[in-house]
Amino acid sequence: MLELTEHDEATLNGASGAGAALAMRIVVATAHVMNARRLVDICCAHIDGCLYHGDVSLDFVERFVAAGTRVAVPTTLNVGSLDLIHPELFRGNADTARAAKRLMDAHLELGCEATFTCAPYQLKHRPRAGDQIAWAESNAIVFANSVLGARTSRYGDFLDLAAAITARVPYAGLHVTENRAARVVVEAPNFSASARRDAYFAALGFILGQTAGATIAAITGLPADTTEDELKSLGAAAASSGAVALFHAVGITPEAATLDDALQRGRPERTIAVSEADLLAVHRQWNHTRADSTLAAISLGTPHFSVDEFRKLDALFDAYTGPLRCDFYVNTSRFVLWQMEDEGLAQRLSARGVQIVVDTCTYITPVMKRISGLVMTNSGKWAHYAPSNIGVSVAFGSMSECVRSAFEGRVCIDESVRQIQ
Repeated sequence: MLELTEHDEATLNGASGAGAALAMRIVVATAHVMNARRLVDICCAHIDGCLYHGDVSLDFVERFVAAGTRVAVPTTLNVGSLDLIHPELFRGNADTARAAKRLMDAHLELGCEATFTCAPYQLKHRPRAGDQIAWAESNAIVFANSVLGARTSRYGDFLDLAAAITARVPYAGLHVTENRAARVVVEAPNFSASARRDAYFAALGFILGQTAGATIAAITGLPADTTEDELKSLGAAAASSGAVALFHAVGITPEAATLDDALQRGRPERTIAVSEADLLAVHRQWNHTRADSTLAAISLGTPHFSVDEFRKLDALFDAYTGPLRCDFYVNTSRFVLWQMEDEGLAQRLSARGVQIVVDTCTYITPVMKRISGLVMTNSGKWAHYAPSNIGVSVAFGSMSECVRSAFEGRVCIDESVRQIQ
């Protein structure tokens, strides 16, 4: 039976206003569904509901705005349906654009921060290991739980905002220590020295999501120098192909100093051995290339590009002269963009033909000028969702393969990928 504190009861009964009462009703109803016995405080929230999906998206938020409601904890916002810094990039319906902007503005009126990024973990202030939080957006959830060691269940649209307003969530799911134990072991192949290393992390994540689903996995064999960006790529792909909200990388992530720690002294239900051939097979699955296929564009940064990724991209561009032979998009946050502008790197890439997109992402918003032909990416998440979302055919490769392809005007992928049957 759910036990509420006096403050919970008072909020539920309207002591903090009609908006907070509505939010508390949503949280309490969710707690009953999850069989939680109590609620727990959170220290921050991340909202996915500022992406416009029709009138219902706006109606829900406007109800809180009309009631004068404010969020109770620091609250960041996921991508919206517009690049507010570069509004001229939007190529969709004008009425949709107006409604989408109103939705983004309405969240700001509730006291949310104008972050508009799917990678809130790249911001200056981010949760620490053990912090109880309420994050939405699948890649942010898996990164927070896995890489930061913070604790969040999978919060979707509407529930995420209710949690931010009440600063309370059900004490259930991944908020509870014993529910965070790995039950599956995934043995990764040794690809630490591969030139296609970034693409391999995405493919491994895709396999993880397909094979583990919502079951928590402990991954062994990852390179000792695995970066946050590589874990970001792995987690985003895993959360796209399956319901992965937490994985443990043994020897790397906070709760997995050893395999025994990740398993919380238990025994795995099964062990999955992944080979390099398995990774290459995923790459082949994501490549819809034909001899007569034209390369329309490159799209990087899903999830949003980090500072380190921009610097790597800049270094890759240094190896080429002449113009790009297709459109080239990079999705990132406005905060990373501003840092890149301060360094002069954004201007340098722009002069080479790179279009930086902020506040949104090219796989959900009509931004790209050309989608007939192939769009190439190094993102497993983009490769998984873009075909159904915006009707494109995808080519997949490492970041270096994407850059080479852009300068040659054709898809350039290591022949070993093509040879996998």
